[in-house]
Amino acid sequence: MLVRDWMTINVISLGVNSSVLDAAEFLREKNIRQFPVIDSQGALVGIVSDRDIRDAMPSKFIPSDLASGKSGGLYTLTASDIMTSDPISVHSDAAMTEVAEILVKNKVGGLPVVDGGQLKGIITQADVLRFLCTASGSLRGGAQFAIRMDGRPELLAELLCEIRTVGIVFTSVFTAHDPVQSGFTNAYVTVADMGDMSVEEVVGILQDKYELLFYVVEGVTVDME
Repeated sequence: MLVRDWMTINVISLGVNSSVLDAAEFLREKNIRQFPVIDSQGALVGIVSDRDIRDAMPSKFIPSDLASGKSGGLYTLTASDIMTSDPISVHSDAAMTEVAEILVKNKVGGLPVVDGGQLKGIITQADVLRFLCTASGSLRGGAQFAIRMDGRPELLAELLCEIRTVGIVFTSVFTAHDPVQSGFTNAYVTVADMGDMSVEEVVGILQDKYELLFYVVEGVTVDME
């Protein structure tokens, strides 16, 4: 799944000479957390965050005529004065998992999307969360089962084949390294239809051959360990 399918296209951007006061107004009106900054050719040159704008704002104890008077001060401050130059960006054909890793590693709320030197959009933490909700099948509901595996690559295929054989319809599968046991992998299987079987029957089938860690049904988590 690629950035181009999840990014925000109609991005409010700032020019290098845009007033910080104008940016602050956009911040209040649109509830935006970051603004890409572009030059006259539409190329990305920086990014301004909501924190940058708040840091630029004077104390509430400073009279507004001193803060925004046309004689100077805050009125003359522009996006180029407070922006982070050469920000981290991604291409529109980058994987969403790559974006998530960059956001976590760099502790930023969003990344400009740049193709051929031109700003095409922005991808944010909220976009990544929308992607995860869709990919995990959580928006469609259903039960989720967490199974610990011993690292054998064929075990996941065996698990999914067995689930289908007994008439269980799964909508998504996630895998992750087990946080407790080194060398083990956990599979998180979201099930949309259990056929004529009850949850207890499905649990019994899984426990016969696999290490079931927990399952979640209608928001209730049942630990099996």
